[in-house]
Amino acid sequence: MRDATIIPASESERIAAVRRYDILDTPPDGAFDRITALAARRFGVPISIISIVDEDRIWFKSRHGVPVEQIGRDPGLCASAILADDPYVLTDASVDPRSLANPLVAGEFGLRFYAGVPLTTADGHNLGTLCVIDKEPRPIDDAQIEDLKDLASVVLDQMEMRLAARRAVSKAELLAKEIDHRVMNSLQFVSSLLSMQSRSADVGEAAHHLRLAANRVAAVAQVHRHYTFEGADVTSCIAFLRKLCSDLEQVLGQPISVQGDEGDVPTTAIQPIGLLVNELVTNAAKHGGGTIEVGYSVNGGVHRLSVCDGGKGLPADFSLAEARASLGMRVVSVLVSELGGDLRAGPRPDGSGACFTISFVPGAPRPSTLQ
Repeated sequence: MRDATIIPASESERIAAVRRYDILDTPPDGAFDRITALAARRFGVPISIISIVDEDRIWFKSRHGVPVEQIGRDPGLCASAILADDPYVLTDASVDPRSLANPLVAGEFGLRFYAGVPLTTADGHNLGTLCVIDKEPRPIDDAQIEDLKDLASVVLDQMEMRLAARRAVSKAELLAKEIDHRVMNSLQFVSSLLSMQSRSADVGEAAHHLRLAANRVAAVAQVHRHYTFEGADVTSCIAFLRKLCSDLEQVLGQPISVQGDEGDVPTTAIQPIGLLVNELVTNAAKHGGGTIEVGYSVNGGVHRLSVCDGGKGLPADFSLAEARASLGMRVVSVLVSELGGDLRAGPRPDGSGACFTISFVPGAPRPSTLQ
């Protein structure tokens, strides 16, 4: 007699297969729910379940006609059904010696009919069952059993497709990381070439501009380096800024202070934020003086990013609109527009130096304005 308490010798391999499909405790899925509804209609029974047998429980991926999400493994008929590859059928559980002592049969639930087909993987592991249940005894013919087996095959096909999709996504993510790594290395290589060229004896006055270009490319490489979030939808902006500015300090050879609030932003906003900070910090290092101050605050849903320096400040007739003629400010303008933000420029709160401040609402793009 098969019993739910019997654990096959290959149980560890079977549990590993269950883990491989990563299906336990996943949300309801319409594709599986349609299969259980169809099975219940085909057999004219009130209950149909797609079960996955875990180490100590039977979890229901789809359940038609029952409110519970799982039961213990010991009393579960599905745990018995996975012990063999053939369908497990009880036409009248109240007189079948295999189920007389089962709590689902002898107890209040009053199960009388059970037909379960194992969900068998290509490598021979039974993950669980597709089963139909009734509280009344009933016959079952070969055609119905074949129908149940076909529906079980559809269940496994769905699981295989989801597994293949997850593997494809994983491969794509690995490829993206490899591309990111190569892009960063390429940027660092270009920066090194520019730096080497700036030290050549024959470049003359171009040496200064080559060094600036080398620093700018190296800074962009650092932005790229920290743009990895393992599939997260949001991330801490201040944490990203601290890591980025720590690297920019090394690249630019100028102290950078980062202060601000904790606040999550969409990961899609991090790259333009990083490139903005890179551009504004590079400009501050070139034209300003003292410690560069990077600030980040959140107030009423509005995020503010600022880059300030302790230099001589902006000219009295400075205009952001006119400043857009320079390449740097054109880059800044495009990035601010990508965030749907507003850019302002002026002195620091104490009246000294220069501050550039971007205000934006994550997830709510709006036209960019320069003031």
